[in-house]
Formats: sequence, C-alpha cells, structure tokens
Amino acid sequence: MKTVLFVCTHNAGRSQMAEALFGRHAPPDLRAESAGQQPARHVWPPVLEAMREIGIDLGDRRPKKLTIEMQLHADWGVTLACGGTCPYVPTTVEDWDIPDPADRPIEDVRMIRDAIEARVRDLIEQRADLIRVDRTGHQLRLEKLLPDLVREFGATRSDEEIRAAADAVLLDYQDAPVRSFVMALAHRRVREVLQGERDTALMP
Repeated sequence: MKTVLFVCTHNAGRSQMAEALFGRHAPPDLRAESAGQQPARHVWPPVLEAMREIGIDLGDRRPKKLTIEMQLHADWGVTLACGGTCPYVPTTVEDWDIPDPADRPIEDVRMIRDAIEARVRDLIEQRADLIRVDRTGHQLRLEKLLPDLVREFGATRSDEEIRAAADAVLLDYQDAPVRSFVMALAHRRVREVLQGERDTALMP
C-alpha cells in the first residue's frame, strides 16, 4: 500500500477535498492522507456543502497538523499552492496551483472542487505506476533507522546485512495502522533480527 499526502496551509479545504476525491477514484493499493501546517478548527462550511453535492460527506473530518511521522510515512506528496507557508515534505512532491476556498462563495468552491477532482484523476491515471515504484519515502525511513543500527552492529554485521534487515522489516510495517510507533517498532525488530533472535529468514 502506497500513501499520497496532500498538504495545504489549514487542512480545511483543498487538501481535505483532494484526500476524499483520491479515496473515491484511486485503486485499492493507493491511499491518501491530508494535513496542514496551521490546521483550522474545522473544515470550511462551503467545502462541506460542495462535497455533499457530489455525494461525499466530510462532516466528521477534522483538520490535522502535519507531523514528522506523516512525512516519513508518505510515498508521494502534493502541496496545494500554499506558497511559503507550506511545510517541506521530504519525499517526491508536486505542487498544484489551486486557489484557497476559504471565505469564497459556494460557486467558487464548486469550481475549486472540480479543478481538484480533475487533478486527482490525472494523478491516478498518469502517475499511479510511478507512485507504486517510487522508493523515496522508503529510503527516508531507511536513513532514519540505519545510523543507530550501524553504530550498534557495525562491528559484527556488514553494512549490507544491516541494510537488508532494515529494508525487509520496513516493508512489513508499511501498512501499520499506528504510524507514530512504526519507526520505534521497526527499530526494535531490526535489532532482534540482527541479534539473531528471530526472523533470521530475513537475513541474506
């Protein structure tokens, strides 16, 4: 399962719509998440109305703050024209020049919704295979794990063994639902692998 992370400033309009529309149109092996650097208290009411018009209810959604864990978990990123206020997402990223629906009339929000849906469809149709094979996010997770492991096991295991163990364990955790603990769990399990306590079949 690969994750596309949609990011805008407040996670109250564009990125929420993009996440929901991606969920509607994407194949089952691709999923979406959204967040913002300065999350609002709620999704903008005209956005709720515009999305309900096409059968998507965002009434239970709450804007979320972008976290390091989200960034590490993402395999592809999309920022939505938030300029200098958009945080850096350390993976493959594209930027969509979509206006902010905040404080706009419903007629404008409908146009923004339709523009986002067109972009989402294009992303899925034109770049789904690239998202599936892109290893940028996976490499970032590896880079996060490897330094401590090399310091601990460098005298007894080769760099190739350490990397292979970390690589295999991270693949096992790519769909873990409790993302904030994934790196800690993966680190512990790789240590056990390298100590020869379990999962020795992962070793080359």
